Amino acid sequence: MKFKSDLKYSAVTPEATYLNRRALLGGLAGGAALGSGLLSAAPARAQDAPDFEIKGFDTTEAPNTFEEITSYNNFYEFGTGKEDPARNAHTLTTDPWAVEIDGLVDNPGSYDLADILSKVDIDERIYRFRCVEAWSMVIPWNGFELNQLLTLAGIQSSAKYVRFETLFRPEEMPGQKRALLDWPYVEGLRLDEAMHPLTLMATGLYGKELPNQNGAPLRLVVPWKYGFKSIKSIVKITLTDTQPLNTWKSINAREYGFYSNVNPEVSHPRWTQSSERRIGGGLFAKRLETVKFNGYEEQVGDLYKGLDLTKNY
Repeated sequence: MKFKSDLKYSAVTPEATYLNRRALLGGLAGGAALGSGLLSAAPARAQDAPDFEIKGFDTTEAPNTFEEITSYNNFYEFGTGKEDPARNAHTLTTDPWAVEIDGLVDNPGSYDLADILSKVDIDERIYRFRCVEAWSMVIPWNGFELNQLLTLAGIQSSAKYVRFETLFRPEEMPGQKRALLDWPYVEGLRLDEAMHPLTLMATGLYGKELPNQNGAPLRLVVPWKYGFKSIKSIVKITLTDTQPLNTWKSINAREYGFYSNVNPEVSHPRWTQSSERRIGGGLFAKRLETVKFNGYEEQVGDLYKGLDLTKNY
């Protein structure tokens, strides 16, 4: 089954719409809490700003700048240095783009991205982002809830997990020419995690198309998990009844688990996870205290009731 559209995905979320919606939210809030931090294309950071939520999802911590978000990345398909993706990812062709959905679904097939975006609700979410390396950002994403796409595919009752796969195209992704990882990159979620309304399929940031170095044109964002779970440049989604083996766990299961929920109580074998360094804060900025589930425990804590998170890390 194929789903096609003449729309380009870049037509879905124009920047003006994003900024106008943010301006409206700022006006409703009186401008004091929101206006100074969320409306500018390159906002000042306010790491000690009050932390409350809009719509139960967004944080009012001031986002990192567009330049910070797009110049400091882990995307090994384009190199292992933090600046490598910004230097090298221009080689990636992202339009047209399709996602194959298979496994335990009623409607398997190749789904054209433009057609997907014509059937889902594009939203903006300002999420905390916490890397397993103990650095963090605050990022204003544009995208849609993953549950909408899985519902379009038709979830069968036997499905328990969702497996994701990154594009494998060594001629455009030079890092894949090295045997650093077992390409293509693979990640996975439990089905209830994938269906949670916080779980986003990002198509942009700051109201612009998602830059190549940030996982264009379609990436996962799971804000309560360490960043490597948020797989980039997705071309395949498989629903399955068995837990998929994600890439980093296959390489080093002692250090990288399947769940990888942000947990300051469980240290990485080589460093503590109790604090984090906010990118853009400067060399001498005070480290921030890491919060369980990256601050989203109220929304997602019930998913893990009865689960020992020290063993299921």
